[in-house]
Amino acid sequence: KPELAYHCFLCGTCGCVCPKGIDGKEIALDSRRKLVEDGGGKLLDNSYDGLLLEKNPYKFANYRHSKKKAVFFTGCNFPSFYPKTTRKIVNELKKHGIGVAYDCCGKPIAELGMESDEKRIISRIQSELSERKIREVIMLCPNCYAFLKPKLADVKVISIYEKLEELGIGNKNLIPEKVFLPCPDREKRELLKMIERYTAGGLTPVENVQCCGLGGCASVKEPELAKGMGAALKDAGERKVYSYCASCAGNLNRNGCKNVTHILTEIMETYEKADIGKSMVNRIKTKFM
Repeated sequence: KPELAYHCFLCGTCGCVCPKGIDGKEIALDSRRKLVEDGGGKLLDNSYDGLLLEKNPYKFANYRHSKKKAVFFTGCNFPSFYPKTTRKIVNELKKHGIGVAYDCCGKPIAELGMESDEKRIISRIQSELSERKIREVIMLCPNCYAFLKPKLADVKVISIYEKLEELGIGNKNLIPEKVFLPCPDREKRELLKMIERYTAGGLTPVENVQCCGLGGCASVKEPELAKGMGAALKDAGERKVYSYCASCAGNLNRNGCKNVTHILTEIMETYEKADIGKSMVNRIKTKFM
């Protein structure tokens, strides 16, 4: 039903278990796009006005230090929750002649069904990269990586884990733990395979957890359901659970799952906890770094 389109978390779980192979995520996305199209290209539901104000276009984009052949694309949420680790990564990469770009990939806007705005955002990012003759973009966020990698032209897109390994940066002897898989990497596990190189053994995915609660911006419509999605992690007690998505790690911590740790904080040996109290302030600061 179109009226339920924005209640879907777009996590893809239904498609994984459907015996007919029906992709509910794509059905919900198509419904969202149709609603926006019917609204003359605008999202008529004002529930997302705050998100649109910040991200369409992204208010805190900063390419001031990106005039290099390679840049570290931080995404919007990791610097929000992990500013100390962000600074350490930026400083380590700087030693190797790598710049930094603070920006949002545009996925939240795309997931609202706003196709014209999505194209405009991607075009803006492409222009920023092209103007500076950037040839390699190092993605930290799994959402940015999955969303932008097939869309950016004339640049090589790699993950932060590939680049850190290439440069010999970071602790590669982490103790194996459970890992919470972010939605864009749940099926192919491309990033997970890269991350496992930093552990003295493999990582075991957490089972029976649908989403962190932020998927598809559905928490606006289903706040109670979203809060309850980390229940299985709460039940794990003090046992550490790794995440490699800042959105997941931050939101799960915000909802009481204090055992969730972003694995980059241990690779970089900052052991930083998610700053859920000042995340927006930290995000705003990236505009002026």
